[in-house]
Amino acid sequence: MNSIVRDSAASTAVRRSSAGAMTGKVLVTLVLLVLSTVIFWIPFYFVIINSFKSGAAAADMTMAWPTAFHIIDNYAAVLSASEHMLIRAFYNSTLLTILSLAGLIFVSSLAGFVLQRRERTRGAATLNFFILAGLMIPPAVVPTIWVLNSLNLFKTLAGLTLVEIALHFPFCAILYKAFTASVPRDIDESAFMDGCGGFKLFTHIIFPLLKPVTSTIIIITSVNIFNDFVNPLYFLPGAENATVQLTLYNFMSMYLTNWNLLFADVVLISIPPLVMFLFFNKRIIAGMTAGAVKG
Repeated sequence: MNSIVRDSAASTAVRRSSAGAMTGKVLVTLVLLVLSTVIFWIPFYFVIINSFKSGAAAADMTMAWPTAFHIIDNYAAVLSASEHMLIRAFYNSTLLTILSLAGLIFVSSLAGFVLQRRERTRGAATLNFFILAGLMIPPAVVPTIWVLNSLNLFKTLAGLTLVEIALHFPFCAILYKAFTASVPRDIDESAFMDGCGGFKLFTHIIFPLLKPVTSTIIIITSVNIFNDFVNPLYFLPGAENATVQLTLYNFMSMYLTNWNLLFADVVLISIPPLVMFLFFNKRIIAGMTAGAVKG
């Protein structure tokens, strides 16, 4: 009888502890939802609602509902400003992103594979140090301009593409190296025994296995490059070379800022990255954690 009472008391305690844990999880979830709403959605609502207002109403910088909507007028003015600069900027940013991703994936995947497979060889520690230094040391603008100018690549899309590849290479190489560690070395040995060369081994066998981390790099890096403001400003000046972030200058001046048009421009240039994150956020998490444990 006593044993039955003890078992009943123990089961009751377990149920209470599980109920308390469940309540704690619900509270944490609610707190995180409130924080995400405050941090992300309220500013986004502020930008959208002010892009619907007139210039005078948007200059008040309030979140009040507009008394009169100017949606078509504002967005049409943004698209036609400076001889349709925004459309040209979308083309430039898209082309820059595609070219930079292609070169970055090719170079960083090869580097990550070689660094991981030769991590015990002489000089590997030095190479790893330089790659980590690329994450810590900020880029120097003036020397980079001098190098690009000496190569006749300054103010060209090719020059800016090389800059983007160089700046994102350390992060991508580290991700590829970490994920390659989960690919067994037995695959390499089997391929070599079948007469497969090193480059063919990578392109036909290893690289297809790196699809999760490649997807993550494509999503994260494409958003960073597409939204880049500083590098196009320094290394690709000129109205004909404008990227999406530089179109914000169309509606800002020393004495006057058209806030309604500026907010409308922000909404338009935020749509592609936002859509990409909404559809591929699960791939980002999977790719970042896939190489965390060696298989």
